Amino acid sequence: MDIFKIVGIGLIATVLAVVLKNQKPEISMQVSVVTGLIIFIMIVTKLSSVLEVFKSVAQKIDIDLIYISTIFKIVGIAYVAEFGAQICRDAGEGAIASKVEFAGKVLIMVLATPILLALLNLILKLMP
Repeated sequence: MDIFKIVGIGLIATVLAVVLKNQKPEISMQVSVVTGLIIFIMIVTKLSSVLEVFKSVAQKIDIDLIYISTIFKIVGIAYVAEFGAQICRDAGEGAIASKVEFAGKVLIMVLATPILLALLNLILKLMP
């Protein structure tokens, strides 16, 4: 199971980072960032099968694929923003982490606007 690999990598990197933190803090930070990227890449590769399932379901129920792709972009922005913010926090930069999260929220709102407008139009059509 992949979760055991991910947890193993995380635990080994954590021990390594803690040991290096006192002697070489810059290398400790690099270990942390690289480990985060490795775990992120391992997870992103698993998402392709989920995307295919949602695309096939969207085609079966006749939903425009633009909405499904937009939703996946929104989820992707949320994950990447959270990942970037956590790296900033690990480096001790809480203020930058907050800005990264804020930027992610703004980008999500920008992408969600067409979906919200389509939903409002649908509700207006249903009302007498």
